Amino acid sequence: MQQRIDLAEIEEASLAPYATRSRATRGRVHAEQEHDFRLPFQRDRDRIIHSTAFRRLEYKTQVFVNHEGDYYRTRLTHTMEAAQITRTVARCLRLNVDLAEAVALAHDLGHTPFGHAGEHVLDDLMRDHGGFEHNAHSLRLVDELEERYPDFNGLNLTWEVREGIVKHTPPYDKPLAQAFEPGRAPCLEAQLVDYTDEIAYNSHDIDDGLKSGLLSLAELDTVSLWREAYTAIRTEYPSTSARIWRYQAIRRIIDRMVTDLVETIENRIAEGSIESPESVHQLGTPLVAFSAEVEEQRQELKSFLMKNMYRDYRVVRMAEKARRIMSELFNAYMAEPRQLPPHILGRHDNGEPLARVISDYIAGMTDRFVIEDHRKLYDPMEKS
Repeated sequence: MQQRIDLAEIEEASLAPYATRSRATRGRVHAEQEHDFRLPFQRDRDRIIHSTAFRRLEYKTQVFVNHEGDYYRTRLTHTMEAAQITRTVARCLRLNVDLAEAVALAHDLGHTPFGHAGEHVLDDLMRDHGGFEHNAHSLRLVDELEERYPDFNGLNLTWEVREGIVKHTPPYDKPLAQAFEPGRAPCLEAQLVDYTDEIAYNSHDIDDGLKSGLLSLAELDTVSLWREAYTAIRTEYPSTSARIWRYQAIRRIIDRMVTDLVETIENRIAEGSIESPESVHQLGTPLVAFSAEVEEQRQELKSFLMKNMYRDYRVVRMAEKARRIMSELFNAYMAEPRQLPPHILGRHDNGEPLARVISDYIAGMTDRFVIEDHRKLYDPMEKS
């Protein structure tokens, strides 16, 4: 069996000069004995996968609420797709795959029920209490709210993964980043996640949009990334089915964007003479980017999805339902905290601000649980 020191030596020999080594980690807030045959970032990845917050992503909205259909992506399946793309890019660039994967798996842990609509609602409700932001809540989950270990709260992840959760999206000097060297860029492994996340959701939102009927092939024909991919696959395989054309077009979009991302990063590394992790940090701005051509196509696709899918009246209706449900739930608990479950109310009794306790509770709910909890409070025929 390979021991940890053997794995560290293999890692040292195989990673690029600018990649993050496990041996170079700044460690954990709470000291722990190293594992016999897992490196630090591998342990972080495993802790994230086994966390309660990660499992709950299965029933949290990506675009479509869980009860709208079994075929649509959830926040969990999106996270898995983003992590898979992240691994591919990290491996191509000889980066630390374990670290990149850990950040990708954790990047959406703090999302509320009902997706971004729920996040906006909770941020409005918490306006006078410090606000709500899903990256901040992701860090709060892994640092404090997960309860799995006898000696500390949270998952006690390494400094690098925690920094990646906070700083995988710029700017790098935002208030949330003050404990993580504000102004300095995070490692390349974390920077990747901002882009692989978008590759994942842009491509799978096309798929879900077509399945749901929110998007049509005629509308998508106006988008160059789609048009190029769809035309090519129909030309190569004229006798196959429309379903396969659609799947293969989405596959080609992912491949086009991933290939361009890898090539562009390699070019920027060479142009900037990036030869160490420190040279990545010193830049202060993202090193990861698409080429100018693909960036223009990405912006076109993003604008198209915003107009034709995310602002479709059916999606807006569900977002407004989310607003009413979460607002009424939050206000009911604020008005009478004794309606909260004892283990939640106990945190307030121990000195935590009531609004933050309620916010944490609602943010952790799945779509179906928040609907059920709202029904219990507002439907007199429903048993509590």
